[in-house]
Amino acid sequence: MDLNHVFVCGNPALDFAATFRARRSIRFEMFVTPERLNAWYLECGLVDAITPGDEHDVREARTVREAVYRLVSNRLFGEELDREALAVLNGAARRTPVTPQLTVAGRYNEATPAQALATVARHAVELLSGSDVSLMKECGNPECTRIYLDRSRGMRRQWCGMESCGNRIKAAAYRARKKTSPAMSAR
Repeated sequence: MDLNHVFVCGNPALDFAATFRARRSIRFEMFVTPERLNAWYLECGLVDAITPGDEHDVREARTVREAVYRLVSNRLFGEELDREALAVLNGAARRTPVTPQLTVAGRYNEATPAQALATVARHAVELLSGSDVSLMKECGNPECTRIYLDRSRGMRRQWCGMESCGNRIKAAAYRARKKTSPAMSAR
């Protein structure tokens, strides 16, 4: 599996929760080093520059990420919100977030990993307490566990992203049809 961060979920908190991939099968961790965590914050666009992190930042991010995933899943499946996950998320959201600065070149966000994590937590609070909850769906790929916002016309989107899951599923279906079509035409 590639190590590129993917942003297809429609909300930074959902993309953050998706950094532990394929929870039901191969279980792939994206935050293996402080550098990978900081790369996510930069690639996501939360920050323009970030101070180097350490293993504590990685552990903290994983803890908050799992709380976000648990709460998003609770909302998606109409379950009561997990109290422990709520405490973790709210604790992270109470911390100092990324503070934008105005420079002669425009807006600039420089932060610590802790500030970036607080900002992700605040995105999760806003998502889970707002009207976008009704737009949340889990990817139709049985091996993918990404939850995304479906803003498509008619809310007919089936996959987290065409580049990843959608193309994979469509290609597999095409191959399956091709395998059975010679047998069908021989009859």
